Parts: sequence; C-alpha cells; structure tokens
Amino acid sequence: MEKENLETLFESLKNEFDVETPNLGHQERFISKLNSNDSNKTLVKAKGFKLWKPLIAVAATIVLCFSLITVFQQEPEVKDLASVSPELSKTQDFFTSTIALELTKLNNERSPETEALINDALKQLDILEKDYNKLKIDLTESGNDKRVIYAMITNFQNRIEILQNVMQNIEEVKQYNQETI
Repeated sequence: MEKENLETLFESLKNEFDVETPNLGHQERFISKLNSNDSNKTLVKAKGFKLWKPLIAVAATIVLCFSLITVFQQEPEVKDLASVSPELSKTQDFFTSTIALELTKLNNERSPETEALINDALKQLDILEKDYNKLKIDLTESGNDKRVIYAMITNFQNRIEILQNVMQNIEEVKQYNQETI
C-alpha cells in the first residue's frame, strides 16, 4: 500500500523535478562560498557568546533563587478530618463512602421526571462541598479546633440528609406515576 502511494506521488511530480546539470565549476564555487561564509559567522558568534556568558549566569541565578523562594513559601498542607485522629479518619471514610453510595443510587434513578430533583440536589451538594473546603482551611488555621471538627461532621451529615431526602422524593414521584397509570 505504501509503495503504491510513493509511486503515485512520484508520478504526479515527475515533470516538476529540477534535473538540469549545473555549469562547470559550480561545486567548487559553492564550496568556496560556503567556507568563506562559515568562517566569518563562526568568529562573530564566538565573540558575541563570550559577552553574554556573565549575563546568562546572572539570569540563571535569579531564576534559581526565585524558584527556591516560591517552593519554600508554599502554604501549609490543608488538613481534613483524617489528619486529626484515627477515629476521625474512620468517620470521614464512613461518610465519604456513604455519600458515594447515595450518589450512585441517585444517578441510577435519573429520569426525565426526576432530573430537576437530582440537579437541585447536586447543586446543594456542591455548595456543601465548597463549605467543607473552607472548613478544612479553618481546621488547618485553628489547630484542630473541636468546633471546626463538629462543623465538618455536620457538613457530612447534611449531605447525606439531602441525598436521602431526594431519594425519598424520587420514590414518591415513582409511586405517583404508578398510581396515575
């Protein structure tokens, strides 16, 4: 297949190739021009590069210092419940797995009748997720304040409650649809 493509390409370009023979001495003239231009440019480049070496070294040092400062001034790692204690780590795992399970159930119930309910619930969960991210920052800044920990747990509970309420509403919509049929 590739051989055929190459053959057709060369056939189509057959009359466009430059096949004329150059004048006598062409190769010598070309080589002499090439050598004369090459030696002039080499000298100019070598002189110019020597002048730029110190400037390049200074610029590299500035970039290195800026990189190191940026790396060392990064904000501390944001904590979550799992970083406070092993018990709270288990609590966080429980809540996140329960929320994931409820979200899976919710997405399995998606239909034209329930679309608005599900989208509204997802918007509310997004708001609670943003609040939770703020609480993680508060937890980091407060040094494991119990009030912040309690607020984080309440946030998880609110998410689960929203998901359960939406599932209950979906069941009611299903029952209503079955009764009207």
